[in-house]
Amino acid sequence: MTGWDPATGPPGWGPVAPDETRPQQLPPRMPIDPQTRGLSPFGLPARHSWEIPLLVLVVVLTVFAYPYAVFAVSRGTDNLYLSILAFAPILVWFLRGSQWGAARVSGVKMSPTQFPDAYRMVQEAATRFGMKKVPDAYVVLGNGQLNAFAAGHGFRRFVVVNSDLFEIGGAARQPEALAFVIGHEVGHIAAGHTSYWRQFGTILMQFVPVLGPALSRAQEYTADNHGYSYCFLGASGAMTTLSAGKYLGVMVGFDEMADRAFTETGFFVWLTNLQAGHPVNTWRMWALRDRSRHGKLFLRPTPPAA
Repeated sequence: MTGWDPATGPPGWGPVAPDETRPQQLPPRMPIDPQTRGLSPFGLPARHSWEIPLLVLVVVLTVFAYPYAVFAVSRGTDNLYLSILAFAPILVWFLRGSQWGAARVSGVKMSPTQFPDAYRMVQEAATRFGMKKVPDAYVVLGNGQLNAFAAGHGFRRFVVVNSDLFEIGGAARQPEALAFVIGHEVGHIAAGHTSYWRQFGTILMQFVPVLGPALSRAQEYTADNHGYSYCFLGASGAMTTLSAGKYLGVMVGFDEMADRAFTETGFFVWLTNLQAGHPVNTWRMWALRDRSRHGKLFLRPTPPAA
């Protein structure tokens, strides 16, 4: 995507129609082999190998804990955590609706005329992952924070991207990095991470140590696999930007930082990852570089066999 001519549009756009003033969009190409899932950029992206086992464990805990929480609240318990769990169906619905409402009234909705490059990325990513419906996407004021997230409410799914991932005037500072981030967030939706029942079933993820953060990290690795399959060229730029910021990210050596996933050892390195909801940056970079296996959840990465 780097260096494309605004007069002709990004790669994949058709020539300007005689009666139009901007390039005509063409449908994005489908994956080379939509029946194949893996860690390469070809075919559909794979789900992290630990995600489903951890999801089953958390859901089973919720199935047993929720009736107990309802019973305890009916008996007049003053335990805050049990009260939160008992009212989780309403709380989850309310929080999802609040996110949806905030994005609609405060965000700039991506369209062919507003952030058209990112709008097309969302369209392409959804097609790349075989989604039947393209999610809405919004740009919100970042105030210096580099962030993006995917969410949903009812049957609606949407992506929110902070404005700091864009340059002045709406052009992406690093188009490939932005494409990876958008592919990552659309991947959360494609993998089912934003569904109401999924979020209710994993409500204990916030309170169960070790198990909850591990499931969260597995989901992030799954979303990274989606971002990689959509725009693997943007993986390094996205990670260096998230590590050092939108200005200094270009000065970070991706491989040098990824190598430290193997050399940085010790109890507190292991503990930091164990408590993290996202993979730590060095381990995450290693996983994006070594596509022969899934990212590590508990033990630090090791070099692959020769």
